[in-house]
Amino acid sequence: MSYMNDPKGIEKRSFEIITSEMDITFSDSRMDAIVKRVIHTTADFEYSNILKFSPDAIEKGIETLKSGAGIYCDTKMIMSGVNKISLNKLDGNLHNFVHDEDVVLEAKKRGVTRSTVAMEKALRNKEIEIFAIGNAPTALYTLLEMIEKGYPKPSLIIGVPVGFVGAAESKEELEKYDIPYILTKGRKGGSTVAVAIINALMKYILEN
Repeated sequence: MSYMNDPKGIEKRSFEIITSEMDITFSDSRMDAIVKRVIHTTADFEYSNILKFSPDAIEKGIETLKSGAGIYCDTKMIMSGVNKISLNKLDGNLHNFVHDEDVVLEAKKRGVTRSTVAMEKALRNKEIEIFAIGNAPTALYTLLEMIEKGYPKPSLIIGVPVGFVGAAESKEELEKYDIPYILTKGRKGGSTVAVAIINALMKYILEN
């Protein structure tokens, strides 16, 4: 039985394969790196077509991460997947409130999702400048609704909720806003996609 067992070698070869098989070329090296990182994470080349970047998303994301931004993650999986070595080098920090006792009680009282109440709590935290949503369309809808009510606009929204109920629609709504965003069109996305985007941005900062 013969197989590659060198982590760096596997990653290098993986990106060589991705580069050779991608049917789209991105002139922006930063965008190219993000798309390839998402494909590497998912083994799904469709992401080269469904990832969408607002004109200033990458610049704002880099600028904000360099300043030691707080990142709100709508799942613990995103928090687990973000590269902690890179995050620490940039003095960043992660937040998730979905399992907080006050959030659980409030959600039950109001008959809404914990993601909704957690997002409301996150928007009251001035440390948080980037929102990474990989799971709950209700979190993204709540974020947009609260911005409509006058809450400050985030520096970047990574809007990649996955699913069949509200996922595609919530991202279509995000496209209407004058806010820096990186999103996936349609039903696809997920926490692993959000992680790949964050890690790709941090990797670019630290290598350039």
